[in-house]
Amino acid sequence: MNRAALADFLRRRREGLRPSDVGLVPGARRRTPGLRREEVAALTGMSADYYTRIEQQRGPQPSEQMLAALARALRLTADERDHLYRLAGQNVPRRTPVDSHVAPALLRVLDRLEDSPALILSALGETLVANRLATAIFGEHSRLTGWARYDTYRWFTDPASRAIYPAEDHERQARSLVASLRVVHGASGPRSRAGELVRVLLAESDEFRDLWERHEVARRFADHKVLVHPEVGPIEVDCQALFTEDQSQALLVLTPAPGSPAEDKIRLLAVLGPHAAALAR
Repeated sequence: MNRAALADFLRRRREGLRPSDVGLVPGARRRTPGLRREEVAALTGMSADYYTRIEQQRGPQPSEQMLAALARALRLTADERDHLYRLAGQNVPRRTPVDSHVAPALLRVLDRLEDSPALILSALGETLVANRLATAIFGEHSRLTGWARYDTYRWFTDPASRAIYPAEDHERQARSLVASLRVVHGASGPRSRAGELVRVLLAESDEFRDLWERHEVARRFADHKVLVHPEVGPIEVDCQALFTEDQSQALLVLTPAPGSPAEDKIRLLAVLGPHAAALAR
């Protein structure tokens, strides 16, 4: 671990960002160029003291999980992320089609979406980051661990996860999830994370096994959906996706028709906050 180089790298990346770059309100009388240390700490979920000690070359070696959070908070590119891991003395994550490092370009767009639910998904259906409105609708999926992080796994192993869709849409959603997984599995191979997920689901779900045997292949994000929220009821939205160049991640934006009841419901969720879904369930 190169403490001096790590501290200098973090400081320079922090000072090179503006609050607006990460979705923060600038405020008045900012004496520090770029982001404050406590702002970086808040974005990563660590204490301000912990982050300060790293920048002052006296903190412990950051874990891989903490480095991933720092890379995301500081909007590092994949190359910068790898450099961060090397400075901290950790193994550089292997780049795969389901790499969980969020593309900075998608994050910059997400940071500017305040009135529309939006989230960034990996090709494997893992919620990497979501804004406040998306969390109010779907719940906090980005903090889940293990296989539960993946939409497809939850769909076929946890019946409660299907409550977000009307019963009449369940078959279509199940087929869509399996067809999308086929795309990733074909691109990354049976020894990949996608291959592991397929093997787990084949063992745990008869429904998944039946759908997998159909060999349907399609990646569909853009769509018209009805989402069922436990407090405000059905919400009709159009889904549009913005992909990274390598198609490994997608920014999904949910927009209601102007002047529709769904628009009013989303405005209500903005008031209720991100805990609305969790509390109601």
